[in-house]
Amino acid sequence: MQEHELTSPHERFDARVQRRSALVLKNRVLDQEQSQFESTVAWARADPGLERIAGLVVAARRRFILGAAKSFTYASLLAMDLSAGLANVALIDGTIVRPLDVLSDVRSTDVMVAISLSRYRKYTVEVAERFSRAGGTLIVITDSADAPLVSLAQESLIVNTASASFANSPTSVALVIHVLATLTTASAKGAGRRLRERDRLGRDLGLYVEH
Repeated sequence: MQEHELTSPHERFDARVQRRSALVLKNRVLDQEQSQFESTVAWARADPGLERIAGLVVAARRRFILGAAKSFTYASLLAMDLSAGLANVALIDGTIVRPLDVLSDVRSTDVMVAISLSRYRKYTVEVAERFSRAGGTLIVITDSADAPLVSLAQESLIVNTASASFANSPTSVALVIHVLATLTTASAKGAGRRLRERDRLGRDLGLYVEH
């Protein structure tokens, strides 16, 4: 089986991980991640898409973040960082914020950031498709130009998740989320005041361990 045909974790485990010494495997993974980081930094410097997407998120009245399975972890990270500096950021978790509630009241001023990585979950694709067709602005973070939601998105970021491990690399995804959250918060009106108030409340409520 060719490398690009390894679509599931067990196939990647058999091909890349099994029956290799810990030292060899460690060095292969670290070399791959170092290369991944460097190429992502170079791409991000040259691609103006991050600035455009940050502008769309700032301009929106409501911001919805979507992801499923492992992508839900990335979606949670983005939602957490964005909500520190912006109001009206909602992570669609299926319980507190449900797709049904969001899709029944989509407005043209709404933005959804959908994180959809291989293997692409039907849940994410179907919710994002309906959001886009209802008139909201769809932004997609994915790992292939042929991914299901790219053709529907107003903006998309294609990240490289190639890895020497059985698990796809999180390096590029985490870096893109970090840069996007930083650019968005930096240009959001009132972000500084909001961050200061959150710090004050954190101290008053005793949320953190003092050391």
